[in-house]
Amino acid sequence: MSIDIQQPRPQGLVGSLVHIAGTAGGAFEAQFNYRIHEGHDEVVGAFMAGDGIGGHGQFQVQADVSGASFALDRLFVEVFWVSPKDGAELDKIIVPVVYGPLIVPGYRVYQEYEIKPGDTLWGIATQFYGAGNLYPRLVRANPDVITDPNVITPGTVIRIPQS
Repeated sequence: MSIDIQQPRPQGLVGSLVHIAGTAGGAFEAQFNYRIHEGHDEVVGAFMAGDGIGGHGQFQVQADVSGASFALDRLFVEVFWVSPKDGAELDKIIVPVVYGPLIVPGYRVYQEYEIKPGDTLWGIATQFYGAGNLYPRLVRANPDVITDPNVITPGTVIRIPQS
């Protein structure tokens, strides 16, 4: 069996409803499982994909993680199928994502912002959050783009989580 995850994207910013979508299949009874976790708590579920005769089909699942007690804002979305022989988790795909509600209370969406010459994270945080000392929100929401908070490059697009 095979699994291709198209949503969420690696390092994608997700909210309390995590959308998992892609294609999967390759077996008669194509049941797949998902797990969303950060090492402390997890949300699990299952879905069917394929056409019942070994073909591949699209899937789209919405997982409500609002009841989870996540302690970290870095989550992992895993999709796999379970071997009927020994219960092993096979063909597992793992997508690391960023959990917005632990960055900005009440997180709903994000806005994109292109860094301009002379910008600082302190200034951007002041502009969007009213306080420069909230710049760590920007760092946490953009782990793949902001690797050093003291060095940002004009033209780089960052995500600004909003409540």
